[in-house]
Amino acid sequence: MKKLLLLLFIFVTQFAFTQTNTEIYVFDIAPAYEGLELRNARNISNNEGYDNQPSFISNETLVFAGNNDGQTDISEYNLTSKLQKWVNNKTEGGEYSPQKFPTSEDFAAVRLDEDGLQRLYRYNAKTGASSEIIEDLQIAYFAFYDDQKIVATVLNGDNLDLVLINLKSKTADTLFQKAGRSLQKVPKTESMSYTLVNEEGNLDLYLLDMNSSENYFVTQLPIGIQDYVWLNDTQILIGSGNKLYMYDTLGNSEWARVASLEEYGLKNISRMAISPNGKILAVVGEE
Repeated sequence: MKKLLLLLFIFVTQFAFTQTNTEIYVFDIAPAYEGLELRNARNISNNEGYDNQPSFISNETLVFAGNNDGQTDISEYNLTSKLQKWVNNKTEGGEYSPQKFPTSEDFAAVRLDEDGLQRLYRYNAKTGASSEIIEDLQIAYFAFYDDQKIVATVLNGDNLDLVLINLKSKTADTLFQKAGRSLQKVPKTESMSYTLVNEEGNLDLYLLDMNSSENYFVTQLPIGIQDYVWLNDTQILIGSGNKLYMYDTLGNSEWARVASLEEYGLKNISRMAISPNGKILAVVGEE
């Protein structure tokens, strides 16, 4: 574990949405003897500028924050038809971290306005019109548990607070301080996962049981890693450089290398997303 940690780059906390020339690739994935087999690679963004933060809305369709003539908007891409469209009406800000409401066709995204405000908005899937979801919260990142409950990180000076938002009661309760940016719903469970900065300045991964409100430590992310994705309810995937590493909560307490994206010319892997059926992986990287 220590050897692997030393191989990975130094941790830097980021709250803003870094504007780099990133691309989104998708792969068909399957278990293999030495990790994961990646097949049928395709670049679904294929666009200059910032294309990032993918999120599947079905096994065939995903949304992401895409560069739309210099502005970041919500892009929707269908893997079968290979058709792309813009979801939201143009605003004065940029739309980030788009996700679909769990039982609605509408979308949510963080809007970063020109004056620096970061607010969570709802976007009508038919009209593209938007409305603020909850007021007076400087939301950086978020993830749905269901249509009413959202786990989010909120800007608090130089740090992020982990906050539980209840849209029905219109309340926001701060759970922890010094949180990380990656928030996930663990597949086929009633838990959300989040990260907190530990005493060494690295990120520890935790589970939050949404019924009991109990918190459970899972593991420390390797040094320099902020993003992860649950392949299923026990296996966690991260990217570092051009390699993918996996941690199995039911296996050895180590991060094991399971795939390389070197042959695809991708580097600096960051965010990832997995399709609902667990067979398609979206990866953000630089070419």
